[in-house]
Parts: sequence; structure tokens; C-alpha cells
Amino acid sequence: MPTVILVRHGRSAANTSGTLAGRTPGVKLDETGVEQAEAVAQRLAELPLAAIVTSPLERCKQTAAAIAKHHAEHHPVLRPATDRRLTECGYGDWTGKKIATLAKDPLWTVVQQHPSAVTFPNGESMRGMQQRAVDAVRAHDAELAKSHGNNAIWVAVSHGDVIKAIVADALGQHLDTFQRIVVDTASTTIITYTATRPFLVRLNDSGSELASLVPKPTAKGKPKKQSSDAVVGGR
Repeated sequence: MPTVILVRHGRSAANTSGTLAGRTPGVKLDETGVEQAEAVAQRLAELPLAAIVTSPLERCKQTAAAIAKHHAEHHPVLRPATDRRLTECGYGDWTGKKIATLAKDPLWTVVQQHPSAVTFPNGESMRGMQQRAVDAVRAHDAELAKSHGNNAIWVAVSHGDVIKAIVADALGQHLDTFQRIVVDTASTTIITYTATRPFLVRLNDSGSELASLVPKPTAKGKPKKQSSDAVVGGR
């Protein structure tokens, strides 16, 4: 199956103010966030992306727009598509509140230790968040495999908790372990889904080259067929 590059949006004013932005409309990248979006866009520019899909929230759409702009310098124009399944978790009554205040709420400990049991007041369950996000990634993977082949590479721009939940699923870990995963702003996390297992290729990567993601052709000039087997001893 294709390879998805999960990109967390660049830094926003909410990130620096210690506020849980959630789905608050109009939260945009700050100056550093714009620079981060440009940097990750430049890293992705030379990859032959098959699609760019983004959360509908403004900070993600800004990041996706930067990626599309730099991609167009080397490849045909790609217009980012919006998928609501990649949106931020519905934090309900927690939305817009200070993290320091939320940390005093008894629910905070459950979010940290047992997130699979959490449904935010007047909001979404964390299990629901994970399910719809994983469903979105797998659905786009399947569609792109049909239209662009199994070696397609595409980008999904989303949010920290959403990407962490997708990673936990790819690793076969329970959602209750996902708080052990770190996903920084404007980082790339790369997953290749195969017939019998996903491979976590990179996690929270903010600096390494990405050209090696493009499959090398075989001696006959065709892309190498993907395998679901891990290489014993590493590769």
C-alpha cells in the first residue's frame, strides 16, 4: 500500500499561550509556525506526492498550502483536499481553556493514564478520535493505491493527538499507551501500510532527508514490489 507522511501543523499562538485550541475556529500559525511550515514544505518539495489531505482547521490548511506551493515547483499542481476525519479531537468544554487549569481537573489524570476511557464533556471520545482518523488514512491509502499504485506517497496534515493515535494503531499498541509518543509541530511521521502489517518508517522527524522514501526501480525498470515481511537483522 502507499506511504503516508503525517505532518503536524506548524506552531500556533495557542501552542505558545498554553491554551487548548481544539476546534476553535480561526487559530492560525504564528510567525514561527509559518517558518516551520515553509521548512517542512521544502523538505517534501522533491517528493512525487500523489495527494495532500488536510484537517479542515486553519492551522493545518496553512501548513498544507505551503506544502502544495513548494511541491508545485517540481511537480504538477496538487490542491489540498479537506477531510474532517483528520480534524482535532473534539475536546468539548475543555476547548479554549488554559492547560494549567485543565491539569487540575480530575479528568486530566484519566486522559494521561487511561485515555481509552475518556469522553470529553460535551465532546468526543478519544477512542472515537482514533477510529475515524485511522479509517481516514486507510481509506485514502486504498484509493491512492488504485489510482497511483502501491508505491504512491501522500501527505496528511493533522494534529498532535490525532497523529499519536494513528501511530499507536500502526504499532499495534493500545490507545492507553499513546501518551508515550511525542509529535512536535511541523514534524513528519511516516507509515507504510502493507497487506499484513504497517511499518513505522519515521517518527517525529524534523530534519532528515526524505528522498529515500521514493522506491528504487528494479533491474527491469519497475518499482520494487512491497513486502509485508520485516528484514531479519534490520535493513
